Amino acid sequence: MIDAQQTTLVLGGTGRTGSLVARKLIERGLNARTASRHGADVLFDWDAPATHARALDGVDRVYLVTPVLRITYADLVSDFLDRAAETGVRHVTYLSTHGSEQAPSKVDIRAVELDLARRGAFTHSVLRPAWVMQNFSDEHLPVIEGAITVPTRGGAEAFVDATDIAAVAVETLVDPDAHAGAQYAPTGPQSLTVGEVAAIIADVTGTPVSHNDIDADAWIGGAVAAGLVPGDYAVMLRWLTETISSGNGSRPNDDIEKVTGRPPTTFQEFARRNAAAWNLGAVK
Repeated sequence: MIDAQQTTLVLGGTGRTGSLVARKLIERGLNARTASRHGADVLFDWDAPATHARALDGVDRVYLVTPVLRITYADLVSDFLDRAAETGVRHVTYLSTHGSEQAPSKVDIRAVELDLARRGAFTHSVLRPAWVMQNFSDEHLPVIEGAITVPTRGGAEAFVDATDIAAVAVETLVDPDAHAGAQYAPTGPQSLTVGEVAAIIADVTGTPVSHNDIDADAWIGGAVAAGLVPGDYAVMLRWLTETISSGNGSRPNDDIEKVTGRPPTTFQEFARRNAAAWNLGAVK
């Protein structure tokens, strides 16, 4: 068994933030055990509770990433947290979402926050990040035929680099006592429309990129019809996009600098670092 005083269980350990959290924890001198259904240090399946015990064995901190592409999971998470308390976990850092308190009642994001707040067996921190910049460089919001297609009605968002989210998470896990009960909302330093994001990508790659501000029903219906998301996940897509469309997208704050001591990544920096992902032309 690994020393319980030095080990963090990183759920979603092969994902966008989880893999970074694990790497940064190791760099800081802590052990990190990645957990996922594929390619991690240990097998972890939310629907197979038998995998939870092995994942939790010998850890005292958890980076909590809830099931993806689901809206109902509070009971599963609560059972996992019960087991975590029984096995000696003393701190949980939860990856939530910007505006979680406004999430539709059908979505369990806020329910998990409230569950954590009621528990006394361990401390917790909550991260409520803005939309991640990586959405534009992976399969979530790809540039297809020169356009980024997503309904926002010209609204803005303080898009944040997943690297910065991970950096904040690591600080809460390295020194849990200093961040007990903390709620952080990592954002980028600029509020940008998707049209402005497209212009930055175009400038960096040297290839025209535009924003196709599609009708929300058409976009959501297309994603469900194509099998990209389950049918009940449409409520989540609608909420996420309407948050921006309504003018209630995230706004820049100083949480990243306050916690990590360095400013957040700009989208220009992110685009230069990831220009090859778009494969649109020569990098400037």
